[in-house]
Amino acid sequence: MSTLITIWGYELSFLEFFAAFTSFIGVGIAITGRRSTWPWWIISSLLYGIFFFKINLIASAALQLVFIAAGIWGWYGWAPTGAVPGKLTKKAKLLWAIALIISWVALAPFLHSIGAAATWSDSFLFLGSFIAQILMVYEKYENWPLWFIVDAVATVEYFILGYAFTSILYLAFTIMAVVGWRGWLSKTAQK
Repeated sequence: MSTLITIWGYELSFLEFFAAFTSFIGVGIAITGRRSTWPWWIISSLLYGIFFFKINLIASAALQLVFIAAGIWGWYGWAPTGAVPGKLTKKAKLLWAIALIISWVALAPFLHSIGAAATWSDSFLFLGSFIAQILMVYEKYENWPLWFIVDAVATVEYFILGYAFTSILYLAFTIMAVVGWRGWLSKTAQK
């Protein structure tokens, strides 16, 4: 990957920079619930898909395909005026939590068997993001607390693996998830 700049010994590639830049814009727009978030998700997912594939984070690379599909789904699923947040039922929350735990335990050994760079954490990132993305497309405010947890785990994983710039991005996403959660919750309460 071509280096854009070296900061304190960290070689930031053009690919990682533009993937992070477009991703940051997409999440920033998602906080406001505007439909224009989805094209940004698609672009950033294409870029991060290539980046993660190159660094052998198989589940994170595959997740970008989910994000691209969700970007198309969200664009057509949300009204032109944007998201109208709603809440999940208690039963739905429980079912999503069970689905996450069972699928996480099932996916991690598979990632290990194919030689992925990370197994348990990348498995959680894939499945937690998958579920959070579905909840976002369905305009459920509970996507934000899940994003908070997923982004916190991603911050640590990418830092440990040596991808400081992406780790800093996910730290920002962790904070942005709190802002999104509060914003969408207040919109839900106004309904």
